[in-house]
Amino acid sequence: MDLSSIPFTVAGLRELYREGGAKPIDVIVEALRRARDPAHPSVWITLLTSEQVRGYVDALDPERFNELPLFGIPFAIKDNLDLTGVPTTCACPDFAYLPKNSAYVVERLIKAGAVPIGKTNLDQFATGLVGTRSPYGACHSVFGARYVSGGSSSGSAVAVASGMVAFGLGTDTAGSGRIPAAFNNIVGLKPTRGRLSNRGVVPACRSLDCISILASTCYDAAAVLAAAEASDPEDPFSRTPLELPLPDDAIRFGRPRSDQLEFFGNEEARQLYDETCQRMAALGGEQIEFDYEPFLKAASLLYAGPWVAERYSAVGEFLEKGPEAVDPTVRAIISEGKRYSAVDAFRGFYELEAYATQARKIWEKIDILLLPTAGTTYTIEDVKNEPVRLNSNLGRYTNFVNLLDLAAVAVPAGFGQSESLPGLPFGVSLIGPAFSDRALLSWGDRLHRAGGGRLGGTDFNVSLQPSFEILNGRNRVELAVVGAHLRGQPLNHQLSNRGAQFVTATETAPFYRLYHLAKTTPPKPGLVRVEEQLGHGIDIEVWSLDRDAFGDFVAEVPPPLAIGTLELASGENVKGFVCEPCALDGAKDITGHRGWRPYLASLQATPRTP
Repeated sequence: MDLSSIPFTVAGLRELYREGGAKPIDVIVEALRRARDPAHPSVWITLLTSEQVRGYVDALDPERFNELPLFGIPFAIKDNLDLTGVPTTCACPDFAYLPKNSAYVVERLIKAGAVPIGKTNLDQFATGLVGTRSPYGACHSVFGARYVSGGSSSGSAVAVASGMVAFGLGTDTAGSGRIPAAFNNIVGLKPTRGRLSNRGVVPACRSLDCISILASTCYDAAAVLAAAEASDPEDPFSRTPLELPLPDDAIRFGRPRSDQLEFFGNEEARQLYDETCQRMAALGGEQIEFDYEPFLKAASLLYAGPWVAERYSAVGEFLEKGPEAVDPTVRAIISEGKRYSAVDAFRGFYELEAYATQARKIWEKIDILLLPTAGTTYTIEDVKNEPVRLNSNLGRYTNFVNLLDLAAVAVPAGFGQSESLPGLPFGVSLIGPAFSDRALLSWGDRLHRAGGGRLGGTDFNVSLQPSFEILNGRNRVELAVVGAHLRGQPLNHQLSNRGAQFVTATETAPFYRLYHLAKTTPPKPGLVRVEEQLGHGIDIEVWSLDRDAFGDFVAEVPPPLAIGTLELASGENVKGFVCEPCALDGAKDITGHRGWRPYLASLQATPRTP
C-alpha cells in the first residue's frame, strides 16, 4: 500500500493496522521519510536512525494489538524530555547530556506501543512562545515560511501538522504547547498540573511545568492522555488523575469584556473569535461576559514576578559558567531571576492568591473560559526585531493558566483571508478547573468539528476522523475495575478483546472497603460500599466500552461479583464492580492497602514462614 498520502492520526493508523492495510514497520519507514522533508529543515534536533527505530518496532507483539492503545503509532518528543540513549539538548548544544532512562511519560507511551521518531526543536530551555530562539534554526508555520511556528514546542507542533508523526510531546508552562498548536491548526492539550509526571523533563519552572500533547484531533489527544497519565511516586509534583465533569449541554462559557479583548490590530482574528463564540452558543453554550483583569494580573507574574527566579534555579548555574552558549534573549530573561529575593517570592505568592480569590468568584458564574489562544501572529523577521514585546503579546491569553491551576485545550477555529492573517490559522482555547481535561476535550472536539476545516496542514477534513464521543462519550459506557481486570492482571484481556479503551486511573470516593475474597480463581477482590467515611478511596481504573461490548462483558461476570454504580473521588458516578455481602465470609479486609495492586505487592514483599 502507498502510504505517502495517508494522514497520520492515532485513530486512522489503528484502523489501518486492524484491517491489515499496513504493518508498523511500513508506517515507521514512511514517518522517517516524511521527517526528512526539506520544507521543514529545523524540526528535528535528533532524528533516530532506521536501526534505532527498528528496535522499538521489533519489540511490538502483534498479539497484543488490542491491549496496546498506541500500537505502532509514530510520535515526536520535544528535546527537553529524556529518551534513553539519545542526547537531551534543550536546544543548547553545550548543555547536552545522554540520559540513561526515558522520561516517565515517554516510557509509558512506548510501553503502550508508540514508536519514537526523534527529538524536536524548541525555544532554548523552553523559554519563548515563538519557535525562533534555537541554534538549530527557526521553525516556521506549516502555512507560511515567513511566519513563526509558535513555541516553545515548535518542532513537535510542526511534526504533527505536517504529517510526519501522529502526535507529539511538548511542554507548556506559559503556553508553549497551545501557541504552536494554534499557529499550525492542530490540537494542543495542556493537562492539569501534575496529571502527567514531569520526571525526566528538564524544568523551566518546576512548580508550573506540564507536559503537553499535540495531536490532529481531540480524539487522538484523549487517547494519548489515557496512555500517558498515572500517579508517579518519584515525582513530588505528581497528582492522582481524577475527572471533573462539566455540563454536557447547557455549558456557561466566559468571554472577556470587549474592552479587555486585545488582538494587537488584527481585526480578522477578532472576527474569527466572534464567529467561534457564536458556534459555541449554537452548540448549546451560554455566553457570559466576565472581568478578565484578575487573570491578566496573574499572567503578569510569570515573567514580571519571582517565578523568573525558578527558571534561574533550573539552569542558572549552567548559564553563569558559559553565558555565550545561551541565546541572548533567553539569557537575559533567565538572568533576571537573580534579582528576586525570598521576600519577593512570598510577596508574589500572596499577590497570586489574591488574584486566584478574585478568579474563584468568577468561576461561580461560568463553567469554562473560551479565549483566543493568541490575539495575532507574527513573521519571523518581526520577532527578530522585537523578540521580547511580541513574545509577551502572544502570552496574553495563556500565561495565567498554570499559575491558577487550570486545564486547557487549544483547538483550531478557522483561517484568515486578509492581509492581517493571510491563509493562516486562528485558534481558541477552552480553559477549565483542574482535572476538567477530558470534559474540555469533549467540548473542544465539538467546537473543532462545528468549524470544519483541515487536519493540521493536510487536505483531510476533521469530520472524517472519529469524534471524541466515540472514545469517551454517549455511545459508550464507562466501567470501573478494581482487581483482576486491571492492566497487567490476568483477566484484563476480557476488556481488551472487546475493544475497551483505558480512560484513567483514579480512586473511589472514601466510602468503600476492599476485601480479598476467599476461594476465587484467579484471586479477586470485592468492593463494598459502607456507611462510614474513610480517610481515602480505593485505587481503580476506568475503561470505556461500546454499549454492545459492555452488555456482553456483564453477561460473563460471575457471582458473587456484580456490576453496580460506583462513586468516584470526583463525585462522578460510573458503572463498576461491586460485591454481594454473602461473599465476605472468610474474606480479608485489605482496605488499608488502598488498592489491589499494592496489596499484591505486599504479599510478594512479605517473607514466607518456612
